[in-house]
Amino acid sequence: MKPHFAVQKAARFLTGARLAMWLILSSIALASCLYNPVEEDRAEAFKQYETIIRWSQWDAAADFIAPEYLAEHPITQLDLERLRLFRVTSYVVRSTGVFDEGMTARQSVEIRMFNSNQAVERTIVDDQEWRYNAEAKRWLLHSGLPDPTRRS
Repeated sequence: MKPHFAVQKAARFLTGARLAMWLILSSIALASCLYNPVEEDRAEAFKQYETIIRWSQWDAAADFIAPEYLAEHPITQLDLERLRLFRVTSYVVRSTGVFDEGMTARQSVEIRMFNSNQAVERTIVDDQEWRYNAEAKRWLLHSGLPDPTRRS
């Protein structure tokens, strides 16, 4: 004996509803697995650093530099005084790459800087290398501050 048409339709609906529910739950589970706090921290560090550079806050930007990098490449007073001659007029990220299983990032940034003493705008490319410090739980710069003496 054949089941009634309405019963067949209800059976198909329940099968479809189960499939839809399974897809929704699978999507939620996958999304929760994809959350990566290190990646989120990297995006936040890049955003903060960009803001500090855009406002030409060179002393604050130096706080992003890794202590081990500073030990090998100290920032002199002359370096900071030279940077203070410039006001950043543009900060454009040209490329970003993530390496070492997400623990290292390299970013190439085009920075336009206006020297008020010479009334000249200069464009430099700042190649940044960032590494995640698991102990400090933050991203640190391993390439120093932008160098206004470099030409792009």
